[in-house]
Amino acid sequence: MAQPLDLKRLKVFPLRERKSMSRIEDILINPDTSPPPCSEAIRRLLDQCARQILAARQRRASVLFLYGAHLVKNGAAALVERLMSRGWITHLATNGAGSIHDWEFAFQGGSTESVEDNVKTGTFGSWDETGRNIHLALLAGGLRSEGYGAALGRFIQEDGATLPAPEELQDVLRKEPAHPLSPARAELLCAMREHGLKPGRHDVRHPWKHTSIFAQAFRQGIPLTVHPGIGYDIISNHPMFNGAAIGRAADIDFRVFGQGVEGLDGGVVLSIGSAIMAPQVFEKSLSCVNNLRLQAGRNIVREHQIYVVDLQDGGNWDWTKGERPKVNPAY
Repeated sequence: MAQPLDLKRLKVFPLRERKSMSRIEDILINPDTSPPPCSEAIRRLLDQCARQILAARQRRASVLFLYGAHLVKNGAAALVERLMSRGWITHLATNGAGSIHDWEFAFQGGSTESVEDNVKTGTFGSWDETGRNIHLALLAGGLRSEGYGAALGRFIQEDGATLPAPEELQDVLRKEPAHPLSPARAELLCAMREHGLKPGRHDVRHPWKHTSIFAQAFRQGIPLTVHPGIGYDIISNHPMFNGAAIGRAADIDFRVFGQGVEGLDGGVVLSIGSAIMAPQVFEKSLSCVNNLRLQAGRNIVREHQIYVVDLQDGGNWDWTKGERPKVNPAY
């Protein structure tokens, strides 16, 4: 039987030693600047989308904003904050990479590394602060039954987290072993022992938190959910890697996202630069909501609009004909 890799033996490095390929001051787009020119066809779609969002909010329907990491890496955080602060978005969702770039920009004002240069030296993703602090946020948030997005948003906005004493965790685990929070308590206790996490306040300053979508969503009380994959993200390349903590937080977020889909009748879905997470998570969540509605004798989710912004042109397929056949190369 093959033995799993011992990730606790990984050597990690200070984040300041990494050559970060983008700086927040160089990429951040000012939402007050004039937008670049676009074709008349795109302009008509933009106008239609804006009208649909306005109508959705007037009827208090959901406007779901699903995005990939490149939205963050291309400096659109301030544009998203403007949409949030003016009430046009009711829910945000991203993948694990979207959370990592957001945190790194908030923490040190820079993100992104060279895959080509760093994989061959075993340093790709092996940055101590990124893996340590995102895990710290999730482990601390688990004690409050917070999902990935809320836990990380709180961590950035409040500049760190406070951990209980190990003895306190041990005592409550003995007294309430079957409590719903027992797994989260046990994971934190093990992490504190294995990685030398002290009880009390862990101050982690985020000088660029004003550029963080996570912090701004948390501050404004807008749900932001994260839908990661185990082994997809660089926080896997760290001795503190904890699939249980990540999975527990993502489990909560999938159910939170479903509540946004529940309010989607007459609403809008915006899928921005996410060719995998957005459609995959949305279709499963939509099916769950329709399943529960049909059991209750209700109509399925309907009359919502979906706008996709990505490099893929849809394969020149007429979607009114349904899904593309498997012989189509864009299938």
